[in-house]
Amino acid sequence: MWISIRTNIRTAAAAKKGMNEAFVIALRGGAVSGIVIVAMSLLGVSLIYYLFSINAEPKEVPFLIIGYGFGASFVALFAQLGGGIYTKAADVGSDLVGKVEQGIPEDDPRNPAVIADLVGDNVGDCAGRGADLFESTAAENIGAMILGVALFPYFGIKGVLFPLVVRAFGLIATIIGIMTVKLKNENENPMKALNRGYYITSFLAAIALYLTTKWLLDNILFFYAGLVGIVTSILIVWITVYYTESTYRPVKSIAKASLTGHATNIISGFAVALEATVLPVVVLSVALLTSFKLGNLSGIPHGGLYGTAIATMGMLATAAYVLAMDTFGPITDNAGGIVVMSNSSKDVRRRTDKLDAVGNTTKALTKGYAIGSAALAAFLLFSAYLDYVAKYTGLKVVTVDIAKIDVFVGALIGAMLIFLFSAFAIRAVGDAAFSIVNEVRRQWKEKKGIMTGKEKPDYARVVDICVKASLKEMILPGLLVVIITVIVGVVLKYEAAAAYLMVATITGILMALMLNTGGGAWDNAKKLIEEGMHGGKGSEAHKAAVTGDTIGDPFKDTAGPSLHVLIKLLGTITLVLVPLFV
Repeated sequence: MWISIRTNIRTAAAAKKGMNEAFVIALRGGAVSGIVIVAMSLLGVSLIYYLFSINAEPKEVPFLIIGYGFGASFVALFAQLGGGIYTKAADVGSDLVGKVEQGIPEDDPRNPAVIADLVGDNVGDCAGRGADLFESTAAENIGAMILGVALFPYFGIKGVLFPLVVRAFGLIATIIGIMTVKLKNENENPMKALNRGYYITSFLAAIALYLTTKWLLDNILFFYAGLVGIVTSILIVWITVYYTESTYRPVKSIAKASLTGHATNIISGFAVALEATVLPVVVLSVALLTSFKLGNLSGIPHGGLYGTAIATMGMLATAAYVLAMDTFGPITDNAGGIVVMSNSSKDVRRRTDKLDAVGNTTKALTKGYAIGSAALAAFLLFSAYLDYVAKYTGLKVVTVDIAKIDVFVGALIGAMLIFLFSAFAIRAVGDAAFSIVNEVRRQWKEKKGIMTGKEKPDYARVVDICVKASLKEMILPGLLVVIITVIVGVVLKYEAAAAYLMVATITGILMALMLNTGGGAWDNAKKLIEEGMHGGKGSEAHKAAVTGDTIGDPFKDTAGPSLHVLIKLLGTITLVLVPLFV
């Protein structure tokens, strides 16, 4: 957040000179966050591993540092959930009274909720997503290191340290990729330039993965497994772009449905959200099966699971670049707000609007990437959980028999948890937005000079409501996860806890895909109408699209992203509590 709020003013100033200047500053500002967050995650795991290994057996150390992953997941849940409640309560409240009731444009300084909305972009997308990918990389590193222990007779310490080396090379690939990104001319679509940088980063990460695999593992099949992960990340990004970009069928269909009213917009948007789960699941399933098969072909026992671990490393190799693209979104959004409030020229507004539209797409594809990597990391953590149970019980193979009644009940509770958690997250946004709408209406009623520009709104009052609501409302869902997990594990034991973890992961992946992609599609359908389609701003279709967008807001920025973290938190908390469950 510290970097983001200093970059947005520079981006707004650079937009006076030209599109490329503003674009490069926004992306490099985002890159600082992306690189620092992934580097901190890597440094934390490496440092703890080094300190713990001074007086311990190298094979035991990965089991001792599980707590690091749990701590990162637990804090990330509150950061993502609290940030999501804050940002979307402000956004929904601002849109409902500003656009729908008063017909004033976005980021209009006469709207008392506008500052809270701009602050919220940083809280939700920078701090929240940063915490999400921080714990993703931490949990994935530790999970892969635990699986590396199972292969200690074949690779020794190299198999344990392999994930850390790959992550370090991924950072170098990201730095080079970021430095190559710039617009060819004023009229080039910024998304094309971002994609070029992403492909360069992926290519360099693949080379680094090949060299590291040859150096530490000396088995080309594991490199192919990593390549599967890199290709999976590109495919997930493409699928997310298809469902959320305004140039493709899904978003256009929602915009068209807005012509016949609010209800048809919502029906069409929800249908797109449900449909959007299919292709990512197919891609992730093929990735897991392929990487497992490649690992098995290595001829090494447990090689299949290590293959899926390396696929996860491949997918997360570009995490810093994707996080840079994500932070690019709130930076350009805030820059647009600064430009509107400072009454800058139409040329400057056109540039920041174009960057802001691209920022919306990058935020959507980051969520797609985050849930894809969460799915692979969750399978990795599940495998690590079974390994840890085997270590504690002395069993050679740990099986999970869903036909046992207690195991089935555990699975059922896991599926229920996802729905209950999502309900709490979405309701929290609704309650906070209700307070904000009433506060904004009160200010307009009592201070008549606000709408004429003679009086300043009380922005701080709305910010205060958002802060209090987000801090208060995030406690119950966060505690719920921990309490239910402990009860299932202690009462129903480790096999039921495994089923609980497995089914909660599957349900969470599908629910997050639906919420993230559906919300992004609703948002860009509104943007498409604002660009002039179906009557443009102020039309009945636009009002219907704003309603769809406000429904999609808590889907894509509160409940959906929080589920990414929840999935991995369940993985790390069950790992930490194995001694209690056995």
